[in-house]
Amino acid sequence: MRASDRAYSILREEILEGELPAGTVLAEIEQSTRLGVSRTPLREALTRLGSDGLVSGHSGRGVVVTGVSLSNITELFEVRQALEEQAARLAARRRRLEVFEELQREFRRAHELLDDRDPARREYYELVARLDAAIDEAVGNPFLVSTLEGVRTHVARIRRLSNDNPERLREAAQEHLMIVDAIVDGSESLAAHATQLHLYRSLKYILGSLEPQGTRVIA
Repeated sequence: MRASDRAYSILREEILEGELPAGTVLAEIEQSTRLGVSRTPLREALTRLGSDGLVSGHSGRGVVVTGVSLSNITELFEVRQALEEQAARLAARRRRLEVFEELQREFRRAHELLDDRDPARREYYELVARLDAAIDEAVGNPFLVSTLEGVRTHVARIRRLSNDNPERLREAAQEHLMIVDAIVDGSESLAAHATQLHLYRSLKYILGSLEPQGTRVIA
């Protein structure tokens, strides 16, 4: 792996996981030393993070981790709904049946991944990531998939900020199962509707959990 790719991967993960909160200054000398890379690949990594919308340049402060507002979240979900509903429709039309039948079996047991043995819910989120990957593959449209990947980057960050609630995660697992069921059945309209329902409930929960913190979720 190239030094710039490694630096990008590490910094991106730390931002998404909240280890580098909004407002953190990513000083070149400090970060290049910490990550064990020279300043040139670090700058390349910071440029990529800027393209992702995860950092921005500030006069006198250098590169800073960006913040997210409640209005940003609503706008993001508007884009996410349009993209993911269409992706679900196309997946129902073009899917490899055996792939989604296996995911269907796994989501029927998703509640087993949401117990206290794994507070970070890593196995559950890995299952959701595999569903996303399966839908992307079924869609077969690189332009749609590339745009979705950018949206999912910010969704992952917001999810960490909103403090995962076990009850909401169990509901979300059932909603994901509804989407998978529709794709297995080849029902484009039902797949889109199940996706719309899931995103509506997700946005409602996120806004409800973050609003008491103020209009600036992270700043």
